[in-house]
Amino acid sequence: MTTAPWRDPALSPAARVDDLLPRMTLEEKTAQLYGVWVGATDGGAVAPHQSDMTPPGAWPDLIAHGLGQLTRSFGTVPVDPTAGARSLARTQREIAAANRFGIPAVAHEECLAGFTAWGATAYPVPLAWGASFDPALVGEMGRRIGADLRAAGVHQGLAPVLDVVRDPRWGRVEETIGEDPYLVGTVGAAYVKGLESAGVVATLKHFAGYASSVGARNLAPVRAGVREFADVTLVPFEMALREGGARSVMAAYNETDGVPASADPELLTELLRERWGFTGTVVSDYFGLGFLRTLHRVAGTPAEAAHAALAAGVDVELPTPDCYGAPLADAVRAGTVPEELVDRAVRRVLLQKCELGLLDEDWRPEPAGPGDLDLDPSANRALARRLAEESVVLLDNPAGVLPLAPDARVAVVGPRADDALAMLGCYSFPSHVGTHHPDIPLGIDVPTLLDALRAELPDSKLTFTEGCDVSGPGTEGIAEAVARASEADVVVVALGDRAGLFGRGTSGEGCDVGDLELPGVQGQLLDALCDTGVPVVLVLLTGRPYALGRWRERWGAAVQAFFPGEEGGPALAGVLSGRVAPSGRLPVSVPRSPGGQPWTYLQPPLGLASEVSSLDPTPLFPFGHGRGYTTFAWEPAPGEDGSAAVATDGTHEVALTVRNTGDRAGTEVVQLYLHDPVASVTRPDVRLIGYRRVELEAGAAARVAFAFHADLSAFTDRTGRRVVEPGALELRLAASTTDVRHTEHITLTGPTRVLGPDRELFCGTEVTEVTEVTQA
Repeated sequence: MTTAPWRDPALSPAARVDDLLPRMTLEEKTAQLYGVWVGATDGGAVAPHQSDMTPPGAWPDLIAHGLGQLTRSFGTVPVDPTAGARSLARTQREIAAANRFGIPAVAHEECLAGFTAWGATAYPVPLAWGASFDPALVGEMGRRIGADLRAAGVHQGLAPVLDVVRDPRWGRVEETIGEDPYLVGTVGAAYVKGLESAGVVATLKHFAGYASSVGARNLAPVRAGVREFADVTLVPFEMALREGGARSVMAAYNETDGVPASADPELLTELLRERWGFTGTVVSDYFGLGFLRTLHRVAGTPAEAAHAALAAGVDVELPTPDCYGAPLADAVRAGTVPEELVDRAVRRVLLQKCELGLLDEDWRPEPAGPGDLDLDPSANRALARRLAEESVVLLDNPAGVLPLAPDARVAVVGPRADDALAMLGCYSFPSHVGTHHPDIPLGIDVPTLLDALRAELPDSKLTFTEGCDVSGPGTEGIAEAVARASEADVVVVALGDRAGLFGRGTSGEGCDVGDLELPGVQGQLLDALCDTGVPVVLVLLTGRPYALGRWRERWGAAVQAFFPGEEGGPALAGVLSGRVAPSGRLPVSVPRSPGGQPWTYLQPPLGLASEVSSLDPTPLFPFGHGRGYTTFAWEPAPGEDGSAAVATDGTHEVALTVRNTGDRAGTEVVQLYLHDPVASVTRPDVRLIGYRRVELEAGAAARVAFAFHADLSAFTDRTGRRVVEPGALELRLAASTTDVRHTEHITLTGPTRVLGPDRELFCGTEVTEVTEVTQA
């Protein structure tokens, strides 16, 4: 076999696979189509069903014909990274030695907010990426995560999540980037590009519709309409494939209008491959193929589920074989599943393995670097700190309580103030796996907010009391909290979520909620503290937005952080002290009241407040909102008359000058929104089509220009075509969806254009320094 053409790296991957595939038996081919989760039953279940679907049989039997993927060698139980990498290398050698062709497995891992391994950097969660409005920084994080994965011997990362938030009660909101498809797509594409630049296969999930579940319940049906699906749900995936170059897509759990995603050829083949030109692999979400039989009931047997998934376009079953193992091979032999479907999927898998070097004769599984594997080096931590700092959102500071005085008496209160896990999301290793192993240390240093404030404010007098639990009913600690607050100049109360899985937390996968009240009795604690009359600084460490309307007139300030990672404590302390200028912006709206969900800002006129309903959905703080410690002036370009005619295939520049008019450095986030007054179908009142962070020293100014292309106004019409219609548009330069600073009126002229997959998806931006500013 060593001299066979498929071993020749001088040949194209396609030619090599064309030579290899006919040499393989049916069992050797089906073995390439599934993973095995080694140790899935050890040390507590990470996910439901993992014990049920762990394949029976001894290890030699499982790898006798080869193996497609190894599931979560690092993310199942705590293992030292160096020892884990060596163990993975030994396992790969066993797999290669056990099959006739010497082909190893693709090793995959979760990497939603960092490599999900013991001792690896825990970065801010994706919702914090969205709050940063900084794709470049997220891309650098993706590159670093990818480098760590590769150093450990991992080939594929199961990230990013590109679901657009449609109902903030959904438990997995923390895993998403936000409620706007353009923000999700641009930030997600940057992460993908970074991960792929390190040689790691990025896996887009969950394709598609998962976040639109009825009632915000995990793994519930989806009732999204055709236009919502096309113009909101699918857009980020298209952007991440086009711009990021992702080589894998994960089929979602959900069904949409009665069709499960894992059994939908229109989605996984006609759209993804034939229209979008995707050539990579489609993998199932964990146990997703078995769910076609047990939950969706569109298959009566594992073999029928295998047939439906293969025909739809699912190439690999994860995490273990339930359908693509013996049931599939038996069905092919019985003539009920065409072998051509198996060959189609195997070809895609082998092409990817060839691209990864796994078919090369000189392949070696050992990590390239010498010595011990450090997955949390200082450079990682510095990047985690910077992203955490950029993601903190100053919601409100009406009386100037922040920054804190350096010598103030500060009462630190709340269940999130002195808990390291308050900084981490559900897919961080300590929250995802570590909670099953309480005797094992975290593996990384995660300063709490209390620790960070003590270091940040050495001259202040700090006291601490918890006040209440995150989700428990006990109120006995509130009296002590009030007593400590009454002795202080200011109260910093840290409230929020505990990340977990499947009901073990208040946020995370399977931790869905019925309304957006703060968990447990935290609202009562906040009420009692506000009643003291001492200025209260509310610090929220959460995985979703919560309703805050009843405290808007009572707090001194409010700060929002979405699980900011291992450096989140120092980042928050820096914002509170004033060392860090807050620059985060809301990637999701903050509601005024806990009911009235679901609601996001992407509403047509009928979805906005009106006098015909007593329920007002207007948020307390809108998408894109965030304050700072300095002020900015926005000045339109001199001589700009605010109107222009643009062809339906044309471009138009919209620009303005931003000047820092305060006495300290700061960052403004300039956002460009589109308003379409009249269209052939109802349109969102506004939607984001561009944005740019602008960092300015005191007194400095910069010109910010957006290159609007008419394609950015496109939408899906009544016939299902994506079109650009002629007519009037408004381009709104704004600091949030509701804080509009400058509007340009343009008219699209010419015929209606029908767009294909080559349409413009991104709005170009340019920032240039202004040395002399002309007063408007």
